Order: sequence, then structure tokens, then C-alpha cells
Amino acid sequence: MAMDAPGFVFLCCSTICPCFRSRRKDTEEAVLVKEPSSIHSAPSTEMNSVSGKVPASPLRVPPSPGRFSMSPKLDRIGSVHLTMKQVARATQNFSPSLRIGEGGFGTVYKAQLQDGKTVAIKRASKENFDALRSEFRSEIELLAKIEHRNLVKLLGYVDKGNERLIITEYVPNGTLREHLDGIHGSCLDFSQRLEISIDIAHGLTYLHSYAEKQIIHRDVKSTNILLTDRMKAKVSDFGFARVGGNETGNTHVLTKVKGTVGYLDPEYMRTYKLTPKSDVYSFGVLLIEILTGRRPVESRRSPEEKVTIRWAFDKYNNGEMKDLVDPQLKGAVDEKIFKKMLNLSFQCAAPTRADRPEMQSVGEQLWAIRMKYINRVSFMVPIVAEYKCRMHMVQELDACS
Repeated sequence: MAMDAPGFVFLCCSTICPCFRSRRKDTEEAVLVKEPSSIHSAPSTEMNSVSGKVPASPLRVPPSPGRFSMSPKLDRIGSVHLTMKQVARATQNFSPSLRIGEGGFGTVYKAQLQDGKTVAIKRASKENFDALRSEFRSEIELLAKIEHRNLVKLLGYVDKGNERLIITEYVPNGTLREHLDGIHGSCLDFSQRLEISIDIAHGLTYLHSYAEKQIIHRDVKSTNILLTDRMKAKVSDFGFARVGGNETGNTHVLTKVKGTVGYLDPEYMRTYKLTPKSDVYSFGVLLIEILTGRRPVESRRSPEEKVTIRWAFDKYNNGEMKDLVDPQLKGAVDEKIFKKMLNLSFQCAAPTRADRPEMQSVGEQLWAIRMKYINRVSFMVPIVAEYKCRMHMVQELDACS
């Protein structure tokens, strides 16, 4: 698939206009405009002026994980120790008003401890209690062995009677899916989406290559990506994760496929063989979701648009890339950068795992895309500003005549 594209530029909403407060039917779509080679070749399509250069993101991460601290041992888990009585008090007896999420393992509640600290408490589903026995132990052991800024941190757990609870850090800014839906009052601009993609890639790279044992998440999706107040992404919910060896090509043969429809690796579904490339596939689907704003499966849309990855691939091949931009991105995005991200998402979501890149390579490619994006936007800022100035002068001359 060709990487080159005609020189189109559509600057992201972080640089030219405020985000929408909510998703609406009359949301203005991003506008495709040709990149001017000179001021005189600038298109007649209006472009909002921008002042100043785009600074490097405060969320900067290295191109690949460097040295990380040694993972804590299982017997050292638990900076938070709670009894069931204390848990009931902290969650107001598992009040629905404190419920902040739902996953394969169970329900997640926001809880405030006696010392004022806010945590998240995940409660195993009662109806699946016996089936979740091994998954509870699996999640505890996994979370105990990992420590990375893009992964949710384990603080403690409770395993008593018919209750199994996991206590983790509270990530206050909701899920990625909620932000794509505009639930939190403002949309994600293109820069934020790129930074979030990098964060997720590095979190998964750590699981695959830098943890004490290789970990396959198995349920990478937008509702399992939590955002901090600074819009830093953290991967959560390891209830379906598997521990493997660090050998290249390590494969797990499972008796049951687990994950979420739309994100599931088709090769894993067909062969029951699980590898880190299954997470790579899910990430590819997630990256398309981040760019388009659409869920992996849109059941209310027409048959040709229901499966987002197929719809996106068809649009891309037909040269209709402007239709793939999330309508919430009012204004525009640099098309060359957008196309590079789409290319990468399609590579990750290749039908066969042999055609997919390793997660570490994905993170490094995203980092390279980010640097190109910053350079291109910084280059375009003075051009757009001067173009607007000239257009204003022309309008004044027309008015005088």
C-alpha cells in the first residue's frame, strides 16, 4: 500500500478551533485542503489562523521502553489493605452511583478510603464467581509483576468468602471511548489522539517484551483504556490476560476464545492459537477507532458500513480518505500524517499474524509519525497565518472598490 499521498493539509482542532462540547448531527466535518507550495497557490477554502508553533507534547514518551524498575514480587503487593467492612464503607455498600465501569471480570467502583485516598475497586461478578476463580488469581499475579506508567497499578486485593475484589489506582478522566463519544464535554484533538496511541503502544510493548514474563492482554479495546487528567493513557483490565514465555513466536493453544467482538484476532478465533500478535490486531482496530471515532462494529449502519475496519479499508482504497476523519475533528488534520497512521493500523490488523509488526515496532513508528506531525504543523503555522492575512487584505480592497 503506497505511503505517499498528495500534499493535503488539514490542521487539527488543537491548533485552530475549540473542540465541540458534544457529538451532534450537525457537527462540521474536517475539511480537506491542498497544502500550498506558496502563498499564491493557496486554495480559496477558508482556513483559521494559528499563532505560534506547536510545542512538544507534555506527554512525551521514548520511542521504545528503556530500563524499567524490577517488577514487585507477589508477597509485596498491597499498599492498600482493606477488610470487607472497610470496602463496603468506601463504596457505600457498592452503590450504583459509584459504579464507573464494567468488564469481563466484574463491576468497577470508585471508592474513597478513610485517609482520603481515592481508588478503584473491581468486584467479581456473582453469577460468574466460580468461572472467575482462575481469572482472579491470574489478574492478581499479572498485576503484581508489572510496573509501567501506561498500565493501571495494582494497590491491593481481597479474597474472602464469596467476595473477590481487586483494588487499583483510580484513573479520574474516564475511558477513551467516553472521550471519543464526547461524554466528558470536549472532543479529543488530533494531537491528543496521537499521544494516546503512543501511550497504549508503549504499555503493550512493556507487557509483550519487558515484563518478567511475557503477558498477552487479550482484551485491548477503547473501554479498557483509561485517561488521566493530563490525558495520559493507561491500559486496564487484565482479567483475560495470559502469561507466556519470552521466546519469540510463543503460542498458547486455548480451548476457549476470549475477548471482545470487533477487536478479536481472526486467526486466533480460527485456530485458538494466541500470540502477542493478537494484541497487535486489536490495537490496529483500536487505532482505526481513534482516527474515525467509530466503534469496531456499528450495528445500526448499513451492511457495508457495519464492520468499521472493512468500511475504512474500502474508503481508503477508493481514495475517499476524508470520509474516515472523525466528524468531531472540526477543522482538519494533516492528510499525510493521517494516512501514515491509517497505513499502520491496517498493517496491525492484517488477517494473518505473520504480516503484523511487533508491538515495539508499532510504538516506534508512531513516535516517528509524531515527530513528522510536529514538524509539518510548525512549518504550516506561519504559512496559514500569512494566507489569512492576505485574504483579509483582498477582502478589504474588494470592499473599497
